[in-house]
Amino acid sequence: MPGPPAPLPTLTSAQVAEVDLLAATRFGLPVDWLMEAAGWQIARHCRGRTAVICGKGSNGGDGLAAARHLLRWGRLHSVAAIDRAAFRGAAAKEAAALEAAGIEIDARPRLDGAVLVLDALLGTGLNRSPEGREAAWIEAVNASGRKVVAVDLPSGLDADLGRTPGPAIRADLTVTLGLPKAGLVTGEGPRLAGEIWVVDIGIPPEAYAIVGAAMPAHLFAMHDRVQLTALRL
Repeated sequence: MPGPPAPLPTLTSAQVAEVDLLAATRFGLPVDWLMEAAGWQIARHCRGRTAVICGKGSNGGDGLAAARHLLRWGRLHSVAAIDRAAFRGAAAKEAAALEAAGIEIDARPRLDGAVLVLDALLGTGLNRSPEGREAAWIEAVNASGRKVVAVDLPSGLDADLGRTPGPAIRADLTVTLGLPKAGLVTGEGPRLAGEIWVVDIGIPPEAYAIVGAAMPAHLFAMHDRVQLTALRL
């Protein structure tokens, strides 16, 4: 009789940053391309009219990329960003592409009429308690009664230890990119993340190996997304 599923390697926030750098500098994968791949994977998990809320960094950029796909599929309700002017690099390009398609990026969330919320507010770089508008948006989403899909990990959850130093999103489903983040499977992570799907965005296994996370070679061999609890490696 087969034993329990072997655990999948997890990434700390420092490892995520190193893998992103390696992907661009050693393996020649543009950030724009990875963000586009992430956006498509995230969008396919949003089954209904979606209100997208975005932070200032790459997590927000992934949300913008997802919003453009949702627009194409007739599933986009609205897009809001903490600070539209703060986007840089690939995220700024995603914002411009969305606006070129006729979508206004609002300064506050519009949840009325949405079926679910895509949480792209705060990512693995969080090293403090959410405050100000970030905290207010998290609390508004939690109070809305909408289903929530989180990008990489729920906003407000510490990526390494699963702690919540302040308010945190309560997600129904989390789409985590490449490999799970350590905070999803420890501390408050399992309670806040909901159903966890691990998705392929095209980062080479060698990049993960360099940072000490050995991705199973066959992880995405049959499917480009896998449910974490269903894995048998």
